[in-house]
Amino acid sequence: MILRIVRNEPVAEEILQDVFVKIWDKIESYDTSKGRLFTWMLNIARNHAIDKTRSKEINKEKKTSGIGNVVSKIDNQEYIEQRVEGIGVKDILKPLPEEQKFIVEKLYFEGYSQSEVAEEFNIPLGTVKTRLRLAMQQLRSTLGVR
Repeated sequence: MILRIVRNEPVAEEILQDVFVKIWDKIESYDTSKGRLFTWMLNIARNHAIDKTRSKEINKEKKTSGIGNVVSKIDNQEYIEQRVEGIGVKDILKPLPEEQKFIVEKLYFEGYSQSEVAEEFNIPLGTVKTRLRLAMQQLRSTLGVR
């Protein structure tokens, strides 16, 4: 269950170990009248896994994985990883000026927000927004989308 939530085996193992320690330390707070021991332990594990996925550590790791790795999509309720080159994303971005391409990659492929890009790379927020708008206009034109 933890692995399904975090989708990273080493992180899931670390969470499981933390959960066992937490259960060991908090076993006196378990109340048999509120449910089975298994359910109580499962809830602790689930909550800990969800907390971990929301943590800055995991979000930072997701953002630094880069565009070159993979783009994930859902196909028939299963995750299929497909190389970015295979779907032509890099080719579509080639005509963009480097500063616009950088913004698009950070926002759409690495999960940054506009304010995070501005803060982390010392670019004024207005500049980030303008570069994104210009990039979207050029991409729409290139793709023939209104």
